[in-house]
Amino acid sequence: MKTNTHVISSPFRVLQGALLLCAAGNFLCAAQAGAMQNQPAIGPNGVIVQSMFGGQIFGFDIDQAGTEGILCEAQTTDNGILAAVETFDQATGAIIKVVKMTETEDDFICFGVAGRSTALVEREHVISFLNVQRSFKVLDPLKKNRFTGNWTPPIDKNHLIAAVSRNQGVRNVAVYAQDLRNFQPVVFSSNVEANTFGPLVTITDEDFTSGGNPPMAYNSTTNQAVLGHAKLGNPFVPGLIATADLGAGTFTKFTGVGLGDVNGVAVDPVTNTACTTTEIDFSVEFYDLTNQTGFSQPLPNATNQFNSGADVQFDPVNRLFFVAQEHSTTAPSGSSIHVYDVAGNLIESIDGLNFSNAFNVVPAHISLNPNNRTGFVDGPDEGVTQLQGFNY
Repeated sequence: MKTNTHVISSPFRVLQGALLLCAAGNFLCAAQAGAMQNQPAIGPNGVIVQSMFGGQIFGFDIDQAGTEGILCEAQTTDNGILAAVETFDQATGAIIKVVKMTETEDDFICFGVAGRSTALVEREHVISFLNVQRSFKVLDPLKKNRFTGNWTPPIDKNHLIAAVSRNQGVRNVAVYAQDLRNFQPVVFSSNVEANTFGPLVTITDEDFTSGGNPPMAYNSTTNQAVLGHAKLGNPFVPGLIATADLGAGTFTKFTGVGLGDVNGVAVDPVTNTACTTTEIDFSVEFYDLTNQTGFSQPLPNATNQFNSGADVQFDPVNRLFFVAQEHSTTAPSGSSIHVYDVAGNLIESIDGLNFSNAFNVVPAHISLNPNNRTGFVDGPDEGVTQLQGFNY
């Protein structure tokens, strides 16, 4: 192979090369400065979504593949309950359309966006006292701003759906339903867009059939629902983490490393890492679900249970966990969201938020759009009539 051994020896060419390097360096610095100026500041971005009729928000989500979001609201009026399903613009917060509005005794609950932009809403139609007919509508895709079909889960009227996992861009979600007769929950997978379902997996373990419903996440790679719960009879000892295989129907649990109730859970499907928050020790935990091992650390600057974390969500594009903290320990007041990588390193804290679980029928929730690094969370209105946008 011939080697190029030519050497620039002319002083003019040396000076010319130096000037070119200097110019290139100045251009690079200017480009980097411009990129930094264009990078949105971390924190609230000024976008506020207000429910159209001023009612409390009963669940919301945003479409990670689109520009819209969805919420349900309700409030008591002289004519009964005003309930509505609404879509909104992620960039401005403006309500785009009232998809459905009733003034009876009915309610709507938003279970989120699944798969490829398919939004899922439950309607609770009151026939008589304690006689409620539940049906499920989809907006497929959400941007159509109208109901396009039905979702018909394989459960009877004695089951109440408590949670649908927040998974977008993958085929299935996990669904958790409580049997109102014997309080034995079932979990199953569903392709919401196609209205198909996996087999029902009944949970009989007493640690997971007592007390409140456990938070749930879904690993689309392993087809497992991941749940967390306090130990039966003693909320002051390490809680429990469980996986339910939604194909094989097996249920496995192990003792966690955080104390008390598990308030939130999310999963990275690539590494099979779960992130949870626990109540008593105001901590965040990271688990290797394959080996059933994990470690715990307090939320930044947290010193007592008042500072415990709540909802946990995962950004599958940037590989980040988001932990909601109602009472901030990184800001003088209000709420914060703490962002961790999958190894458990704190990346940043998003301060300046104000969300509360005090009056929420549906607990405070984080919705993310990884493609433009924005999200929404409940607040700042304490009446739960608003959503607040943020950048990360």
